[in-house]
Amino acid sequence: MNRLADETSPYLRQHAHNPVDWFPWGEEAFARARAKDRPVLLSVGYSSCHWCHVMAHESFEDEATAASVNRRFVAVKVDREEHPDVDAVYMEAVQAMTGGGGWPMTVFLTPDGRPFFGGTYFPPADRRGMPGFIRVLDAVDDAWRNRRAEVEQQADQLAEAIARRAAAPTSLGGTEPAPAGDDTDLHRLSGQLLHRAVDELAGRFDATWGGFGGAPKFPQPALVELCLRHHRLAGDERSLTLATTTLAAMAAGGIYDHLGGGFARYSTDVSWTVPHFEKMLYDQAGLVRVYLHAWQGTGQPQWLQVVEETVGYVLRDLALVGGGLASSEDADSEGVEGRFYLWEPAELRQVLGEELGAVAAGWYGVDDGPNFEGRSILRRPVAGPWTRPAAVEQARRLLLEARSTRVRPGLDDKVLTEWNAMFCSALCEAAAATGRPQWARAAVDIGSFLWEQLRRDGRYLRSWQGGQARHLAYAADHAWVVDAFTRLGELTGQRRWLERAVDSADDLLRLFGSDDGLLFTTGSDAESLVVRPVDVLDGAAPSANSVAAAALVRLGVLAGNERHVEAGQRLLQRLVPVAQHHPLAMANLVGACALAHGGTTEVVVAGQRPDLVDVVRRRYEPTAVLAWGERTGSPLWQGRRDGQAYVCRRFVCQAPADSAEQLQARLDAERQADAATLGGHLR
Repeated sequence: MNRLADETSPYLRQHAHNPVDWFPWGEEAFARARAKDRPVLLSVGYSSCHWCHVMAHESFEDEATAASVNRRFVAVKVDREEHPDVDAVYMEAVQAMTGGGGWPMTVFLTPDGRPFFGGTYFPPADRRGMPGFIRVLDAVDDAWRNRRAEVEQQADQLAEAIARRAAAPTSLGGTEPAPAGDDTDLHRLSGQLLHRAVDELAGRFDATWGGFGGAPKFPQPALVELCLRHHRLAGDERSLTLATTTLAAMAAGGIYDHLGGGFARYSTDVSWTVPHFEKMLYDQAGLVRVYLHAWQGTGQPQWLQVVEETVGYVLRDLALVGGGLASSEDADSEGVEGRFYLWEPAELRQVLGEELGAVAAGWYGVDDGPNFEGRSILRRPVAGPWTRPAAVEQARRLLLEARSTRVRPGLDDKVLTEWNAMFCSALCEAAAATGRPQWARAAVDIGSFLWEQLRRDGRYLRSWQGGQARHLAYAADHAWVVDAFTRLGELTGQRRWLERAVDSADDLLRLFGSDDGLLFTTGSDAESLVVRPVDVLDGAAPSANSVAAAALVRLGVLAGNERHVEAGQRLLQRLVPVAQHHPLAMANLVGACALAHGGTTEVVVAGQRPDLVDVVRRRYEPTAVLAWGERTGSPLWQGRRDGQAYVCRRFVCQAPADSAEQLQARLDAERQADAATLGGHLR
């Protein structure tokens, strides 16, 4: 057993019995490399990564390979989900060297942390044009011992490239903050950006299967959200079609778990049929939110069905006994990818009987023949219908019960602050919009867990597992906590959540702020890397800076705190020039721009008027904030009479509303004014 046995990361513990003499990321490993004058072999992956498991089995579990590693290198294993900063920095290096990236990621470093060679998966022997891992080890060792000057030169060049790519987002285009003023303020610019983004999406749109581009296809909720926002403001049926076609195709495809709810990580084909079966918590968070908004915006019940089943999956299968939500479920079970989810016609008949089995086989496409390695991934036709007949619903429940007796995929049971806060935020919206008290209780439980278990001495930590929290949290963790706590305040009407959001926002700005207005990925109290990265582009999850911008503006408006509003505005002004060149790479920021310079709609419901609160909650109003329940010292509450609702923008209010009909009219007027302010940029 090596040093990984006591780590909080299940991925690291999976390698605890490897014959490789693994170190976790930290100074001990690099001190050893300096003392032995050896290069560092850095291996980065995550628990539910299929090819990470393959490389581990082929190479890291092999005694001869391990001996070769141990003799010549200092081996460091990193869970990218616990150390996104390490992953981001060295992924930049791999992409600079190879033009691509992915996991497992394999990088060779000098003892001071500079990369000089790397790649992703290496097979045990030469295969299909890929060099074998042993040959790579031999070549790197030879270069280290016999061509050290070349290695040092390569390391210097890569370190400079990383510094440019990871720490200078303006290199993507745009070098000056966006100016503020009546003619160029960010609220108006958001209309231009939103229209341009939707135009670009239309050019990439797959009209048959939805989504934007070819295989592999990833759910991209931020892109769908842009289409929904554009439709809300401009009434453009094209943008609604882009969104709903994509949402329908994903929910019909095999990427969606038709028995248990929830979405797999991505589809390997254009029709969303064959997924890479791992399920990630952050995907569920993003997709719950966008399907919820589709339901709020259209009133069509099929979107709510997906929300209900996805939330049900998370709270049933990812909720941990000690609190919090697990990070992911693996793609593999019993060593076979997707085995847990696959069916044969005979299995359906065995569980359901001949008659009901035939119904299920027809409904879920099993009659069409196998679609994955001789078995069937359940799916529906894109055109529907969605609502299950009684017999199909009975079959679904019986199949889910039977499937629960199978060996489940591995569970990554670490609790990540960022992903839990992300899901908490989405769940707050869903609980408020649907009035589900059990969802509201679950959201409060997650928020309480983050506040009580993921902080030490007032400092947020990144990861919790088995009662132990470790690793300093990153900007994305803090940004999502601010958003989640703000939305918990809106959900519960309790002042304590806004107070916690304010404290968390202050920590965010103090630890991660920079002179140019952006947020660094790592805190000022964190260990130094080759470069201190800045996270501005959306990846699998939205960037820390875009999440922070929206969260700070929303919190500042609700709490009446101008310094948080101004901090959010600075982030937006700093990044808009980049977004103008790459709107789809910064989709979350494009959406956040609508909040800038008076773009928020402020709604206050004073006194006990749950009917008026529900009016606001049920609408799709992405730029609205809601104050109700316990009064705070915010200017929003000044002069508010119980029993009435107030709709305002920058503290300029319409006449109070004392009925649901009046409040609907006030909100409709605000929406029309918003669209008029954005003007022709939306069309």
